[in-house]
Amino acid sequence: MPHTFGGRVAALALVALVAVASAGCSSVGYYAQAAQGHLSLMNAARPIDDWLADPATPEPLKRKLIAARQMRAFAATDLGLPDNRSYTAYADLKRSAVVWNVFATPELSLQMKTWCYLVFGCAGYRGYFDQADANQTAAALRAEGYDVNVGAVPAYSTLGWTNWLGGDPLLNTFIHWSDAELARLIFHELAHQVVYVKDDTVFNESFATAVERVGVRRWLAAHGDDAQRAAFAQVQQRRADFLALLLAHRAQLVAAFADDASAEVKRERKRAVFAALQAAYRRVRDERWGGFAGYDRFFAQDLNNAHLAAVGAYNDLVPAFEALLAREGGDLPRFYAAVRALGAEAKPQRDRQLAALMPAPAAGTAAGDPTAALR
Repeated sequence: MPHTFGGRVAALALVALVAVASAGCSSVGYYAQAAQGHLSLMNAARPIDDWLADPATPEPLKRKLIAARQMRAFAATDLGLPDNRSYTAYADLKRSAVVWNVFATPELSLQMKTWCYLVFGCAGYRGYFDQADANQTAAALRAEGYDVNVGAVPAYSTLGWTNWLGGDPLLNTFIHWSDAELARLIFHELAHQVVYVKDDTVFNESFATAVERVGVRRWLAAHGDDAQRAAFAQVQQRRADFLALLLAHRAQLVAAFADDASAEVKRERKRAVFAALQAAYRRVRDERWGGFAGYDRFFAQDLNNAHLAAVGAYNDLVPAFEALLAREGGDLPRFYAAVRALGAEAKPQRDRQLAALMPAPAAGTAAGDPTAALR
């Protein structure tokens, strides 16, 4: 018989209603859709064992669920990540993303618009379980003159607060990724349950990215083969090249908007930066990647400030966290304790300590030009 978290979901509904009641009237609709969306996700989730025992479950899905369960156990035993109910169930949402995030910046700035949330604090995005709702918010922001990006999101973390209800489930939105990519996502999301600092997205995401990187390396060393390791290394290199392109042109946009030039001059500079980004991508794709077109979809969009503003959140401080891990001798529990201590600091002190951990640019790499190595 299919298992649902029926009674426990009712408890989450109560929590959601309390949150909605304590919000301002203008926020009630937003919190209501968030509560309803998460409740529907939890209701769709069934324990992995139920899916494996169900003869209607396709064999490819069963293989992925078995692999995910192994990754979940590895996360607890070898990476020191929380051993709880997160990612021990699976839900098929019958859609391609779990939420859609709206990002916005002014036309001539990379300063992201932020929204503040009960309990979680402030973040530079607004998430919706219904794509139409996200598009409606995006349209309203565009009408106000913002540059806007609506991004499909395959997973999110509730920071462990719903483990008593069953935890964050595995989802159809990512379950069929390669094993290395699936492990990467699971380790990243579990890392958010180890340390989460309110109102510091770059800290939180860079930390989780550092954990996912070391986690996947250790997972592949223990459970992968040479072909998997080579394939993941290639994926990582392309991802690094893509990031380098975005970071370099983001820096150019910062410079383009920095002086007292007229708005029209800044608009022209902005157009030139995005044209240069498109040209640089085509060179990397054709000359460095041998025609690999996996990022064509991203570059087919009408790119704007909002596409580049958030790119640093997942990466800007990763080298600092990796340096901290090395300082702790690669010992993950000690690393987590050091990160918790950093997170307890006031933000100015935290930022200074992380800046001191940042490695110097590699020899031959121009400061502020991450694409130097691509030439």
